Amino acid sequence: MLTQIISHQIRRATGLALAAVVLILPVPGMSADKTLDEHGAAIPEVQLQALEQLQKDTNPYDTTIPGVASEYYNALVPEGNEATPERVELGKKLYFDKRLSRDGTVACASCHDTTKAFADARPTSEGVDRLEDDKVIKQFGTKNSPTTMNIALYHTMFWDGRSPSIEHQAMQPIINPIEMGMPMDENTIIAGIKDDPVYKEMFQKAYGRDVNYKDVGNALAVFERTFVFMDSPFFRFLKGDDNAISDDAKAGWILFNREGRCNSCHQISPTNPLGTDNKFHNIGVSALHQDFTSLAQQALHALATDSSEAKLDELALSSGMGELGRFLVTKNSTDMGAFRTPMILNVGITGPYMHDGSFNTLWDVIDHYNKGGEPNLYLDGGIEPLNLTDRQVDQLVEFLFSLTDVRFADANQNQYKLQKAQAAQSRPHKDDAKSSRSVLLFEKKGEAK
Repeated sequence: MLTQIISHQIRRATGLALAAVVLILPVPGMSADKTLDEHGAAIPEVQLQALEQLQKDTNPYDTTIPGVASEYYNALVPEGNEATPERVELGKKLYFDKRLSRDGTVACASCHDTTKAFADARPTSEGVDRLEDDKVIKQFGTKNSPTTMNIALYHTMFWDGRSPSIEHQAMQPIINPIEMGMPMDENTIIAGIKDDPVYKEMFQKAYGRDVNYKDVGNALAVFERTFVFMDSPFFRFLKGDDNAISDDAKAGWILFNREGRCNSCHQISPTNPLGTDNKFHNIGVSALHQDFTSLAQQALHALATDSSEAKLDELALSSGMGELGRFLVTKNSTDMGAFRTPMILNVGITGPYMHDGSFNTLWDVIDHYNKGGEPNLYLDGGIEPLNLTDRQVDQLVEFLFSLTDVRFADANQNQYKLQKAQAAQSRPHKDDAKSSRSVLLFEKKGEAK
């Protein structure tokens, strides 16, 4: 059942980026598929069934991570919000509760669907609708929804790192005008749940307090730290099982560390399992379409007028200024167009890729790096053409698909086949004129200048 659900949802993924798109519908309506809600997410009953299946052989109340030092893990958990069964259960209930949104149609699980690898399989995410001239306007943000799997080891949250913890991050979508649309008013935010006797009891048991907005974020964070999915064939290979991955994946692992230079930002090992440096880089995604200087001037003016956290969140998700990435947070020119290095654990099933969801397949991703990204003044110095052959690209992709937790094995294989078929039809970056690596000055080894 779980495999069928995941495979069905993956097939529904759209093929084009939808950043900042709005669609006008005459009336809101339920999906013809009754297992999906009006925004295309699996209904809570289906998601809970999928989650139960995924966690059936684990203790959902144990939020430590096997193989990760407890000292490191505990350093990322704010003091006072340590995991307890009561907090996990409260977080689980809140994660699926649409009453936390303005129109009662969006929950955390809408964009972090347990049947879609805890993401939403869309280029950018759909939030609450809005009414305009008696028509329902569907709203989409400008960012791809990252998976909530294994985020317990992230140092900061969001593509631009503007949130310092899972607790803080979990509160922000609730008040974002596109995501869940609540006003920045605690009484309004909790109005739908504060008089619920079940919630009253659960908040008291979990935190010894009445229903409140801060503990909504706290409980959601505790629950999301239970989404641990790290048992990949690749890690089994590193632990000594030589048959855990294919020969092509083994060759891809060598390329990953050598010619592909992927490990410059995506270092991965049992002690660094996510495959991210937790830093921010301009890798030239859609850079040719951005006027970073103009966007920066607009952003600085907007933030000078209103420097609130809510304004920063709005600019990051619902305006073209979100393409500035980390710059919105630091206002440092070296961060222009820089976005966090995403985890590559489970990357095969968490597409589409990049901060704007503009790449549909992992072949597209490798082709992008192979050509050296899109040139811009702020391109990270480590991005340069790689001159990988088609065979090497295939091997790198094979390796990346070996990073998926074995509990998603069927979905991973289905996604591999789908992506491979799509790549055979269309690879827009493959034949770019810049795909051949140039010889750099320091590599000329004494040649006359």
